Amino acid sequence: MSDHDAVLFANEAFYTAFKYRDIAAMEDAWATAVPVTCIHPGWDALHGREEVMASWSSILGSDNAPEINCLAPRAHIYGQAAVVLCFEEIAGDYLIATNVFAREGARWRMVHHHAAPTDGEPPDDAEAEPNPIN
Repeated sequence: MSDHDAVLFANEAFYTAFKYRDIAAMEDAWATAVPVTCIHPGWDALHGREEVMASWSSILGSDNAPEINCLAPRAHIYGQAAVVLCFEEIAGDYLIATNVFAREGARWRMVHHHAAPTDGEPPDDAEAEPNPIN
């Protein structure tokens, strides 16, 4: 599997954990060897694995956890780091997200997630754009 495909796979694992409210899978998606950060829409920045995982535990454990779909992910590889830009669809509205990954051993794991409101919409085909470098 190419790095590009592996990063998109890691991104999809994150959204699958979110969609199915699987806190163990969410914990597995996040890096353990490097610092992590997260900015949920309308929240202050969260720093450190303990604070980030506590936020996900609260969100995923809530009866009000949103139904979410990741659309149009685009991955960009920068050596041992990667960024995925994508749209999140929640109840017919869109957020735009930046997901940053770092290589830990043979895996790509999330080190930062930031989602925010957008006036934009995913492209009509809502498919990933190929990375011309990888």
